[in-house]
Amino acid sequence: MSDTAIPSQPKTQVEPKQSRLGIFSGRRGLKRREALLAYLFLSPAIIIIGLFGLFPLVFSAYQSTRAGLNNVVGRPDGLGQYVRAIDNLAYVLAFWLALFFLVVAIRTFNELLATARDKNESPWRWLLPALLSAIGLALLLWLVFAFMPGLLEVGERMVGFTAEERNELFPQFVSEAWNAPGVASTFYYAILAFVLSGASYLFIQRSSSQTVRDGFYTGKFVTAVFMLILAVAIGWVTFSEIQLAYAEALEEGESLAIWAQMVTISAGFILLLLSWLVWRTAAHRDSNLQTGLRFFAGILLMIGGWVLISELPVVIAEGDEDWWISLRTTIFYVIGALPAELFLGLGLATLLYQDIKAKGLLRMIYFLPYITPAVGAAAVFKVLFSGNATGLINTVLASIGLEPLGWLNEPNGINQLIGDALNFTVPEWAAGPSLALIVAIIFGIWKYTGYNVVFFLAGLGNISKEFYEAASIDGASRWAQFRHITLPLLSPITYFLTIFGVIGTFKAFNTIFVLRTRAALGTMDTASLVIFDAFNRDTRIGYAAALGIILLIVIISATAILDRFSQGRVFYG
Repeated sequence: MSDTAIPSQPKTQVEPKQSRLGIFSGRRGLKRREALLAYLFLSPAIIIIGLFGLFPLVFSAYQSTRAGLNNVVGRPDGLGQYVRAIDNLAYVLAFWLALFFLVVAIRTFNELLATARDKNESPWRWLLPALLSAIGLALLLWLVFAFMPGLLEVGERMVGFTAEERNELFPQFVSEAWNAPGVASTFYYAILAFVLSGASYLFIQRSSSQTVRDGFYTGKFVTAVFMLILAVAIGWVTFSEIQLAYAEALEEGESLAIWAQMVTISAGFILLLLSWLVWRTAAHRDSNLQTGLRFFAGILLMIGGWVLISELPVVIAEGDEDWWISLRTTIFYVIGALPAELFLGLGLATLLYQDIKAKGLLRMIYFLPYITPAVGAAAVFKVLFSGNATGLINTVLASIGLEPLGWLNEPNGINQLIGDALNFTVPEWAAGPSLALIVAIIFGIWKYTGYNVVFFLAGLGNISKEFYEAASIDGASRWAQFRHITLPLLSPITYFLTIFGVIGTFKAFNTIFVLRTRAALGTMDTASLVIFDAFNRDTRIGYAAALGIILLIVIISATAILDRFSQGRVFYG
């Protein structure tokens, strides 16, 4: 055997196969692929929400800035439709809306800085891509306002042509609308902003150390900048509209008090807000300081209320009377229906949760009104509560010796009717909801109580019996157990049903539309019905859109107030 060493073969190192796209290689590339895959799965939902959720809202906001009867396009009118509805309160509302977006931008920015300080990180490198993304979003929003006039005019321009001619002319008219000054260029600038944003984001990510909060910082920057753009845009539009209103009034020799009313009404709301903040602060102080702070909060409350009472009726009187009456009617409907639905739902759920016979059948019976077709059920109620003496309910009243009532045909308030029965006069401001609206409230209670019962039953089933056993051992009564165990642990369900109930009752339309009669003289017309009549009967498209935006703001404000009120009162286990 030879002693010559056999030379070893050189080991060939296998190079890892690199991806053709470097941005998808390595650990960062894996995260990018996962994020891209997630967005691809979410894209159908995003498209659907954008087309059927966000776009109608943006289109309504656009349409509310146009004027004209029987005209989908109309002429530019700025805040004119809002002024027709709520007079100078429209400027106050626009000012506070701009202030709201500004506050959201500042709070988002402060949250970003607080996180960066806590983690000892610098988020400023993500400002450039976020700024470009926010500019792209703002340009896409502006594209809707720039493209809509030409696009909506396509339908008018095609009137008088045959079907074949329309098929040929439609692409041409759409192309002309797209190529109008400021339309296509806005879209291209938006795409360029998004491309530059993505390129700068990838460049910064590849050239610096990566953290798990990079997306958080970018998202917060985008939100803050976009909200700031909206605040500046709404503020500029509001200021321009006020200056234009003063110029027109000067030409006609009239005087306006827009700025004075804005300052006065805003001061009133600020005083109410300060009163609430001082009252909350007093809860965490000692007894003497607490008394002083609450006394001061009461003074602020009285001053703020006096300021608003002295100014708001003047502004309201100059607005659309039908709209304000419908808003009052809607509030009557909410106050009359929602608390009763929640109270009865909780009471019935508590009874049905006990060990009783046929409780499954009873649960189904109580839930049946909710799944009953609303229009058909409302038609049945319309027959039952007919104002005729031969109506079923009036027949029952006559059988027990009572006078028949007008029910759905009665426009007088319920307090007025009670006063007439007891021979005393009730002032008009205290008339209360009409008897016709009371019927609608009864129908709402009948229909939605079973819906609340189902949710309360689910909540009761999630409460451990150990709490009740421990309370029984300590000597707590059934009422004490219900008060200190059941109600607090049901607070998330109650909060959920309250929020959705407020939203639903403010938007109430179909059942009241079926129940209302001309004899009720509009006392059943809620805000949604007035909006529908402005759109369908009066063909005031822009005005109906403006009323819809105002109603949306009212609903969001009511929801925000309830959410703020629930803090510290909702217990999640």
